[in-house]
Amino acid sequence: MMGKITFYEERNFQGRSYECMSDCADMSSHMSRSQSCRVESGCFMVYERNNYMGNQYFMRRGEYRDMNRMMSMGMMFDNIRSCRMIPYHKGQFRMKIYERENFGGQSYDLMDDCDNVQDRYRMSDCQSCNVMDGHWLMYEQPQYRGRMMYMRPGEYKSFREMMSGQRFMSMRRITDMC
Repeated sequence: MMGKITFYEERNFQGRSYECMSDCADMSSHMSRSQSCRVESGCFMVYERNNYMGNQYFMRRGEYRDMNRMMSMGMMFDNIRSCRMIPYHKGQFRMKIYERENFGGQSYDLMDDCDNVQDRYRMSDCQSCNVMDGHWLMYEQPQYRGRMMYMRPGEYKSFREMMSGQRFMSMRRITDMC
């Protein structure tokens, strides 16, 4: 199933618009800014900078009338510069998390959401992971709070290098019908 998101230059779906049905690394060629958007189908990660860089925010089907207001709900920026469509995953979810960079230290296998790494695994930090199956959101604080990062299947050797020292304390599977 394809996703569809429409970005608008002004709040409340006003001004020029740009319709997107796949990844877009640089929205500046389509519009100068994005102050609101509608996700008509699917799920998307939106980013504050071009090329999927900087802070990111997960968007599911719905209307987002004012990016400034979204900041009160956890979004860490007020203008979208790039977006990535998240494909729907039907199978199981598997990820191995590691206490240290380069897959060192304690490790644990996850197949479901984890609201607090420290409480569940007595792990003080999570610095690398290997996502084998599914798409995940990782959060810097317990209880799925704070800045987030989208993780698709692959090896992630160093969160410190990826996100300038950011650590992750909770993780959630993306199970929405995207």
